[in-house]
Amino acid sequence: MGESPFLLISVTSAVAGLVAGFVMYRSDFCVTAMFRDLFLVRDFFLLRMLVLLVVVSMLAFELGRAGGLLGPYPFPLLGPGSLATLIGGLLFGVGMVLAGGCVVGTLYKLGAGSVVSAIAFLGLLAGSALYAEWHPWWSAFARATAFGPAITLPQALDLAPAWLLLPLATLGALYLYRSQRRGLLTRPAYAAGHIPPWRTALILSAVGFVSWLLIGMPLGITTSYAKLGATLEALAWPEHVAGLAYFQAQGLNYTPPFAAAAVSGGAGPQLDAIAAIQYPLVVGIILGAAGAALLVGEWRLHWRIPPRHYASALLGGMLLGAAARMVPGCNIWHLWGGIPILAVQSLLFLLGILPGAWLGSRLLVRFVVR
Repeated sequence: MGESPFLLISVTSAVAGLVAGFVMYRSDFCVTAMFRDLFLVRDFFLLRMLVLLVVVSMLAFELGRAGGLLGPYPFPLLGPGSLATLIGGLLFGVGMVLAGGCVVGTLYKLGAGSVVSAIAFLGLLAGSALYAEWHPWWSAFARATAFGPAITLPQALDLAPAWLLLPLATLGALYLYRSQRRGLLTRPAYAAGHIPPWRTALILSAVGFVSWLLIGMPLGITTSYAKLGATLEALAWPEHVAGLAYFQAQGLNYTPPFAAAAVSGGAGPQLDAIAAIQYPLVVGIILGAAGAALLVGEWRLHWRIPPRHYASALLGGMLLGAAARMVPGCNIWHLWGGIPILAVQSLLFLLGILPGAWLGSRLLVRFVVR
């Protein structure tokens, strides 16, 4: 792969991160709150924003695929669904509620000055690196409990994707239309520079489409956490990191759009295709949120909270990082990318994250927010 395609990938990821961080902060578009609020206060408002994002992405992805704009299909790094995916999704749901943010929510809150999110971020790095210690037997468990070789539900049913996607998107659009008629997609907001969450959902769906178009896959972020965790661990124990199979594997191997040759990458500390895709996205989200906070005069360090919140953030972050590797993948990868194409792995992740968020909400109320 030449220098120019690598440059295109890195610039696309950086711009995607800047846009995502900016709009998510200005709208408080928090995936953790979508599920947490459902169980804590029976509030479906933010969850409707997720439905909007998925429905729009579903239509855009299918039209792009049918028109020959998006490839490869299914996109790289998706695998067959298994019992491991379900368990990992459950642990992910618990972790994101205890951490106070998902893998992206942690970043944009960190960018706006949240010290507790910085602690959660450190937990994410630690949990992602720790996963490498039990990767061999967990990957064997995932293979042994796989539900089949199909990557997507249409593949499993031997159907053209449109036969499932278009009816589901139509049902989702009807639900959203009825919600809009009842005033359930908007709420009064008085914060300076506030962006309505429905608008953020539309922007993020467009960002995901552009990412797939130019990079070859929608937004994904958590392999970079394992990569950064491995880099830090290698400073103290280089021989140990070099001996772990997970850090030597090259899970990504594909030919990006506008490239003539295949590229590869993995969770190890080396600079590779994963680093080119995900590191700029991480930095972009943090800087985008920081810029959004500075523009409205809200940036400052937020650190005066009870110690148990810091403990919860660290524990939740570690659980979140480990679970993201056990799935593998995170909420934005599966909910914003995999669900719109009905990836089996992503559907199982969603089935796991729901009881996980419920359990995390119970633990949050019992031990953290008293």
